[in-house]
Amino acid sequence: MGMILIVSLAMILTSCKKEEVNSNGNNNGNTENPGGGNQEYPSSADVLYDVVTDIDGNSYDAVRIGDQIWMAENLRTTRYADGTAIPMGDTISRSQPYRYAPGAQQSNEDNMPNVSLYGYLYNWPAVMHGEPSSTADPSGVQGICPDGWHVPSDAEWTHLTTYMATQSVYIAGGASDHIAKALAANWGWSSDVESVVGTDVVGFNPGSNNASGFSALPAGYCQFLNIDYVYIDKFINFGFDAFFWTGTECFESGAYKREINHDHSIVKRGDYKYKELGFSVRCVRD
Repeated sequence: MGMILIVSLAMILTSCKKEEVNSNGNNNGNTENPGGGNQEYPSSADVLYDVVTDIDGNSYDAVRIGDQIWMAENLRTTRYADGTAIPMGDTISRSQPYRYAPGAQQSNEDNMPNVSLYGYLYNWPAVMHGEPSSTADPSGVQGICPDGWHVPSDAEWTHLTTYMATQSVYIAGGASDHIAKALAANWGWSSDVESVVGTDVVGFNPGSNNASGFSALPAGYCQFLNIDYVYIDKFINFGFDAFFWTGTECFESGAYKREINHDHSIVKRGDYKYKELGFSVRCVRD
C-alpha cells in the first residue's frame, strides 16, 4: 500500500530520488559552486550585483532578462519587510505562514547549512503575507519580498518564459520552449539522466546551463503528508528539481507554480492543489 502511494505522488510531482549533500550545500558528484558567491554568471548575463538587501541583511544579486529584473538567488529571509517573523515550520498549513530548510535530510535542523545557497522553502501563505491573489503583470503583491520588489504572478512567469523562447541564446535545442537549461544554475543539479535521450535537459552537462543568469537551484520541495497513516519523506527531490511559487491562486486550496526538472528541457507550469507545500521564491523588481 505504501509503495502505491509513493508512486502515485511521484506521478503528480516528479521522481522522488534524493542525494546526500556535502557541507557546502552541493550534491555529491556534481559540479562544485565555482565562485565565492552563490553563482558564477555567464558573460552574456546582465547582472546587478548585491542590488537588494532584505530585512535580515541578506544581499541578493539580480539579473535583467528582457524588460524584467529578477532575483538571481532564492529568497532566504526569516522576516517580512515590516519586521513580522516567518515561523519555521514543523507542520503544514494552508492559512498559517511557514518556512522550511531545503535538503536531502528529513529535518529543518539538519538542512540548515543549505539555506545560505538554496534559500528557504515557503508555503503559499508565507509568500503572500495576507495579500490577495493577483493575475496582473506586474502583480502588485509585495508579500514576502523586500521593499521595491514583488512576488511574480503567473502572468509574469509567462512573460519571462515567452520572451526567452524568442531568443536563440536561451534555447537549448529542439523546440523553442526548451529553455530550462538557460534558467538552471550550472552547478548543484543531478546529472543522472542516463535514461533521458537528448542533450537539452538540465542535467546533461550542467556546466553549460544558465545562459540567462537566472541561476535556478534544485532546492526540491517540502511536504508533511499523512496518507492513510503512511508517512513519506518531508523533503523531496533536493538536487533534482526546482519549484517556484507564483502569486496567483488557481482555486481556494491551490496556486500556480513553475517547475524545472533535471531530466526535462521545458519549464513546467502547474495549477497546484496544495498551498501548504514549501517551494522556493524569486522576487521581481517593481
